[in-house]
Amino acid sequence: METLANVLVALVAALHAYILVVEMFLWQKKPGRALHGFDREMARATAPMAANQGLYNGFLAAGLVWGLIAADPTGFRAQVFFLCCVVVAGVYGAVTANRRILFAQALPGALALAAVLIAQ
Repeated sequence: METLANVLVALVAALHAYILVVEMFLWQKKPGRALHGFDREMARATAPMAANQGLYNGFLAAGLVWGLIAADPTGFRAQVFFLCCVVVAGVYGAVTANRRILFAQALPGALALAAVLIAQ
């Protein structure tokens, strides 16, 4: 179960690293605009906000990687903390921005969190 938990945490970290890249570097390019259906002008106007969001997603990814490489109990605690942050951010995003965030962010985070807790 520990291996499964580590794989799920790594996948959630990779997802948030991907979100960082899209929001910080590709927002005004086709992949970033397609994510929300923005035209060039809307993407340009929202790029600073998206870059800020991307930075926060990078912090989540970094925290999860730290949790994977740190020895326990620090590694376990870091994983639980950052996965809880992922779930809360996903639920908030689903309520305030787009319901699909619940499935794209909160659900993977919750599954990884459950695996981490069961593996402990």
